[in-house]
Amino acid sequence: MNIALFGYGKMGKAIEEIALAKGHTIRLSIDNEQQWVANKALLSTVDVAIDFSTPQAVLTNIDRCFEAKVPIVVGTTAWYNAIPKLKVKCEQENQSLLWASNFSIGVNIFFKINKELARLMNTYPDYSVAVEEIHHSGKLDAPSGTAISIANDIIEEIDRKNKWILGESNKADELSITAKRIDPIPGTHQVIYDSEIDTIEIIHSAKSRKGFAKGAILAAEWIINHKGFYEFKEVFF
Repeated sequence: MNIALFGYGKMGKAIEEIALAKGHTIRLSIDNEQQWVANKALLSTVDVAIDFSTPQAVLTNIDRCFEAKVPIVVGTTAWYNAIPKLKVKCEQENQSLLWASNFSIGVNIFFKINKELARLMNTYPDYSVAVEEIHHSGKLDAPSGTAISIANDIIEEIDRKNKWILGESNKADELSITAKRIDPIPGTHQVIYDSEIDTIEIIHSAKSRKGFAKGAILAAEWIINHKGFYEFKEVFF
């Protein structure tokens, strides 16, 4: 594949390393508007774009790919309020977009376990439930997109929870997410069910960015053969 990278920070470089090792080509790397102006003609020569940019840039990058009819994989977080309208636009224009709050295959397995555990715990109100996430200090958004996905899946399955909040809460209908920033941790997510008699915990800890990069390349290889608006879990579940 010929790939365009939007966002050439640590994740972009990790994706580039994995892509080259698999025989793909990076045709275009964009990290600011000046680079876009100088190289935008190259977008029409790529097979797929991968976006790990910023919440401020991601929607513009998606629009540029739609205009060029280039499938796009989006790993940028903190733009999800735009998803309903963007999904309609993607489907109406017969475009190709795949997004995820986390492209780690292990995390997506964790998502499935978390949702099933929440379904089981719905009938045990004696257990409180909370989410904790830890990332490196360079992580711009809090809570992380992954933590929000975890929390939303819990809320879907546990009737007594109606919304999540960042920080501690004493309200029975609120799900607390604690966000910590500690270097050099690339990403840890934990769900804790606690009662007077015991505690149940599930944890995913990333060891490096390579897991996210491998997932992003897998998503890019998949989306070039599909039209529509997808989540990463649809690639393998």
